[in-house]
Amino acid sequence: MFDLNKILGHMGLPAKVIAFVLFAMMLASLAVFFERLWAFWRSKQQSRLFAENARALLNGETPEALVQAAEGIKGSHLAKLLGTGMKTFDEMRKKGGSLTPLEATRRELVRKNEALAADVRRGMSVLASVGSLAPFVGLLGTVMGIIEAFQGIAKEGSGGLGAVSAGISEALVETAFGLMVAIPAVVFYNLLVTQSEGILRNLEQAKGEFLDFLENRFGKGTPAHG
Repeated sequence: MFDLNKILGHMGLPAKVIAFVLFAMMLASLAVFFERLWAFWRSKQQSRLFAENARALLNGETPEALVQAAEGIKGSHLAKLLGTGMKTFDEMRKKGGSLTPLEATRRELVRKNEALAADVRRGMSVLASVGSLAPFVGLLGTVMGIIEAFQGIAKEGSGGLGAVSAGISEALVETAFGLMVAIPAVVFYNLLVTQSEGILRNLEQAKGEFLDFLENRFGKGTPAHG
């Protein structure tokens, strides 16, 4: 009968260390997955609320109101993007410079979009690493367990299937544990990639629509004024 507690109790120190490493990897992948799910859900909800007010604020000739509204919404990637764009455009209109306000805003939005993309993908490398490394970590535990089992046989001077079966079964648990950690991590990673790509597509579309709005409203050569 398969008794996990008994198997874990008979594991040597190296096998237990590897099992602990796999357990830590599992906790890390779960933490990243649920944290990203929460962050994506919050961003979508708050971005939806912000988008409902953003058009009215843009049409109201009050850029400061849009910036203030964006700064009041911390979890929305859309608010961070448009708030940064509107703040840059308004400052360049007032201060002037070698670049037109529209061109300066375009460059700032590219930089902000890259920063937001990094934030959206934050932690996902952990899932990718767990998904790719956990099976090999489990295999390492299996190999070390088998070596330990044969060393025990050599020490006791007994052989046969009965003598090695217990040790090998204990060692194979490490491989199974590694797969149990890796498979969910890969699934989690693919789910988050799909979610993050949707958010980034929406941000790219919002950036283009925002720049089109500024160009249509104020024109390419918006003069600076004090």
